[in-house]
Amino acid sequence: MGTSDAAVGSATGEHEHTSRWPLVTAGGAAGLYAGAGLFLVGSALVPTAIPLVLVGLGVLGFLGGIAGWTYEAFIADWADSTGDSASTYVSGMALFLVSDVATFLAGFVYYGFIRVGTWPPTELPSLLGSLVLVNTLLLVVSSVTLHYGHHALEAGNRRGFLGGMAATVALGVVFLGGQALEYYEFVAEEGFTLTSGAFASAFFGLTGLHGLHVSLGVVLLCLVFGRALRGQFTAERDTSIRTVALYWHFVDAVWILLVLVVYVGAELG
Repeated sequence: MGTSDAAVGSATGEHEHTSRWPLVTAGGAAGLYAGAGLFLVGSALVPTAIPLVLVGLGVLGFLGGIAGWTYEAFIADWADSTGDSASTYVSGMALFLVSDVATFLAGFVYYGFIRVGTWPPTELPSLLGSLVLVNTLLLVVSSVTLHYGHHALEAGNRRGFLGGMAATVALGVVFLGGQALEYYEFVAEEGFTLTSGAFASAFFGLTGLHGLHVSLGVVLLCLVFGRALRGQFTAERDTSIRTVALYWHFVDAVWILLVLVVYVGAELG
């Protein structure tokens, strides 16, 4: 069922909806991970161009799938004022996040094997600096501002809604800047890079994967904020906000777990 069909179905009381975009997104993610894995591991049987092509196609598929999925959620805001379609998209996002849990879990399992077999690492930089504490505070506060903005929309407070959304976008962007600065300090000042050992591969793999998720979340928040400025949301039409908020809160929760397991766990030994 296409986008226009979804709108027509909602208008006529037919709420069944089938979307191709979750499959496109999952296929793109699979290509991205497979290409990155082949590139990092390397193999004489696989030409270098093949992993790079897989990564490129994976990125296009992943971003295209998310864009199409988000657009459908935007259409749902206008096609259904009763909220019947909202549960479909929110449930779809929840299922997507369940699969994402498996992705992060694989990284944490790899880190667990490192802790058992190759600990302590030969090179361990100072992880618990002020920068990671500030970044953690930024993400926690961003969840609060997003929740406040959504609550303000439901209460009919447009100024509070826009203020909460703008603050959330700004905090997300600053977090990404902080993570980039942290990487710069590790690489340029301490010589701690992806090739510095098993712990480094786990650290940059997990934090980099999380950074990719935050980047996508910031893009989605910007799209929602742009629509908010045009007055396209009401208390009854908030499907996109609910969907993006679920994703953002998930990203924040993963970061807290990552800090506790990787940053604090490594420092405590």
